[in-house]
Amino acid sequence: MSTKILPEQETTPKTSHGDGDHERFAHYADRNKITESMVTGTPIRALCGKVWVPSRDPKKYPVCPECKEIYEGLPVGGGDGDDKQ
Repeated sequence: MSTKILPEQETTPKTSHGDGDHERFAHYADRNKITESMVTGTPIRALCGKVWVPSRDPKKYPVCPECKEIYEGLPVGGGDGDDKQ
């Protein structure tokens, strides 16, 4: 039996915001996944790629510009339940 050491990998998506700016925004994600994540603590992915566990009031923060741009580009009535958190 042998052990293989794998190189370190970046697990946080790189964005145009820079490090830490994601925390200053409310992000768009599937509404059902937001609710489930808040209950179970399982991380979810926002439209912009941020992975996090929703835990704060999104009304207190401006909407993430990347999420907003992606959301506005989606077809109307897609029924995927995107919402912000």
